[in-house]
Amino acid sequence: QVQLVESGGGLVQPGGSLRLSCAASGSISMDGMAWYRRAPGKERELVATIVDDDDTTNYVDSVNGRFTISRDSAKNWAYLQMNSLKPEDTAVYYCNAHRIGWSGRMDYWGRGTQVTVSS
Repeated sequence: QVQLVESGGGLVQPGGSLRLSCAASGSISMDGMAWYRRAPGKERELVATIVDDDDTTNYVDSVNGRFTISRDSAKNWAYLQMNSLKPEDTAVYYCNAHRIGWSGRMDYWGRGTQVTVSS
């Protein structure tokens, strides 16, 4: 069973930066990885994705230009560089990874890491 572990969350002032990391256990290459977030009182939101052999990336409009998703060459670590953070970025951030095999798509989730943007 693949486990995802996030790290790097914390408290930061508006305008600051944080870098989140996500590690997939077992050194298994993932076909795609993503970051989601859930803010207090809101539904879970897809923030950024990175997929395919060419590491195609996509972002929700609210973070485009401020956040960057990347992953390592073995495709079992993912990162989210967050710059110019705003109070509305405050949320629990979750790592997601998926693999596509003969039985279909398998999704894996981390437990989340808290990001708080406040002065």
